[in-house]
Amino acid sequence: MSLKVVLGYSGGLDTSVVVPWLRETYDAEVICVAADVGQPGGLEGLEARAKASGASQFFGEDLKQEFVEDFVWPTLRSGAVYGRKYLLGTSMARPIIARRMVEIARAVDADALAHGCTGKGNDQVRFELTFVALAPDLKVIAPWREWDLHSREEALAYAQERNIPMDGVDATKLYSRDENLWHISHEGGPLEDPAYEPDESVYLWTLSPELAPDKPEYVEIGFEEGTPVSVNGTDLGAVSLLTTLNSIGSQHGVGRIDLVEDRLVGMKSRGLYETPGGTILYTALRELEQLTLDRRALAMKDSLAARYADLVYEGWWWTPEREALDAFGKVLMRTVTGSVRMKLYKGPRWSSLVPALTRCTI
Repeated sequence: MSLKVVLGYSGGLDTSVVVPWLRETYDAEVICVAADVGQPGGLEGLEARAKASGASQFFGEDLKQEFVEDFVWPTLRSGAVYGRKYLLGTSMARPIIARRMVEIARAVDADALAHGCTGKGNDQVRFELTFVALAPDLKVIAPWREWDLHSREEALAYAQERNIPMDGVDATKLYSRDENLWHISHEGGPLEDPAYEPDESVYLWTLSPELAPDKPEYVEIGFEEGTPVSVNGTDLGAVSLLTTLNSIGSQHGVGRIDLVEDRLVGMKSRGLYETPGGTILYTALRELEQLTLDRRALAMKDSLAARYADLVYEGWWWTPEREALDAFGKVLMRTVTGSVRMKLYKGPRWSSLVPALTRCTI
């Protein structure tokens, strides 16, 4: 009896190859699920590509608002920062995508869940911990840990042999990138040398500080109980607020970091991250907390922020631990309401963000 498999699908080379591999290896019916969390192009063209690869069904899910409101904002309120720098953009997106995969698997009565993550990265763990937490009865298939394809060149040849359309796929691309509403990351290629100074062509969102305007810009952010609600006096929804701050921050070179991080599988990996709106929000919220929280509350929050960062990075979102930390944060944020006026001038990080004026009510 063949399997019915729900596959997390991006439309890139890896997942396009996974579709026929699942059909050939497991005699599987493959249902593809793609999530829009703010990546370029959204869901455009993915259904046609998935079905051309051999998928029987395609589900395109717009998760942008839920991603920001239910995953980004709680992580922001917690103060979580991984490895002293990383604001957890990719880490926050995986649990919402994996949960939607489980929901669709239940709806179509699937037997298994599959992903296209490599066997050396963090994402395989994040997806599979969600699967185990929410659907322990379903089989999990991780092709990169099973098949005998060892490179993008081999994967591309596999696709070409089966006449799978690979328009726009470059097997020799220099960097591996992940983009959503919160950030964009860059890994691989020459960045694997810690001594390599990144060329400006690597960055896709932010201007370099050298090219940023010589005149500073002021931006005022309003918070209600720790949640961002307005920019420059205008109330905005979660998605609009974040995209607005991303645009403003990028023009001033805000939000770049260069980090050699500790991966879950025991290796060091260098990544460049651009998180302009997130960097502004983290800085503004910290300044507002300085006025609205007492020293013991601040000390407790700082001590738990690192724990929250670790659990998000490691994929433990769907746990009582995260729920308990969110409950603690909700109590702590009761008085964190007010507005913070920030001065943006030639990024890249917190040192360039000056809290010019903070107003709050207690």
